[in-house]
Amino acid sequence: MDYQTLVLNGAEVAEHGAIMIITLNRPQALNAMNTQMFLELREVIRSLRDDPVLRCVIVTGAGDRAFSVGGDLKERDGMDDDTWRRQHELIEEVFLSVKDFPQPVIAAVEGHAHGGGCELALMCDFVVASESAKFSLPEVRRGIMPGGGGVQNLARAVGLRLAKQYLYTGDMFDAKAAQAMGMINEITPVGGALAMAVDIGCRIVSAAPMSVRYLKVAASRGVEVDFHTGYALDITAYNVLVSSQDRLEGVAAFNAKRPPRWKNH
Repeated sequence: MDYQTLVLNGAEVAEHGAIMIITLNRPQALNAMNTQMFLELREVIRSLRDDPVLRCVIVTGAGDRAFSVGGDLKERDGMDDDTWRRQHELIEEVFLSVKDFPQPVIAAVEGHAHGGGCELALMCDFVVASESAKFSLPEVRRGIMPGGGGVQNLARAVGLRLAKQYLYTGDMFDAKAAQAMGMINEITPVGGALAMAVDIGCRIVSAAPMSVRYLKVAASRGVEVDFHTGYALDITAYNVLVSSQDRLEGVAAFNAKRPPRWKNH
């Protein structure tokens, strides 16, 4: 299916599954996210959730200037309160669907990632960025505050005190600072973020799919509760995997010195 604001590229990875690359495709607007883009993202994410072959999603931006500069303020200029709130309900649905997506989601960032663009990257499981990447949550300079999970995600990624500094000021920071704070995982040369994200995605795809899915749930939900509750979640997931065919296959493949052939059940 053709989309107005997105490009989808799927790639089979060995025999284990596939990676889907979602490209935000409004380079003339620095990939600013308008209502049409959010509608299309909702449709794409809903359809991908049930894809039995998919093992990893990568989100990136078209061109080399920006991942996304956030919400399209030209579209929002003069927007009445009710329309703004309805649009934001759509944004909340889309961003939470990225965070709660059953498979790993990686952000590959080149250039600017501001406002909602930064928040979308933070909703992903982790971020790979090139040396050109620039981040900010400048909403305080627009009379609002981050509404796409940026407050909670930044505080959890970099710590409360550093997060407050960047949230209160709206200051921009580069990839090196983002990595030092713990917000991004890897820095690549300019133009290399997507290739590194794909390389990491391939390694994820080669792992046992059930293990990755249960790990995502345990890690993502576990950090939101106390240690013992999180650990109980770990053990519940662990015991499900003990009874899986993939646990038997993983041990057999190790002892036979061959690649595993995952059955995903």
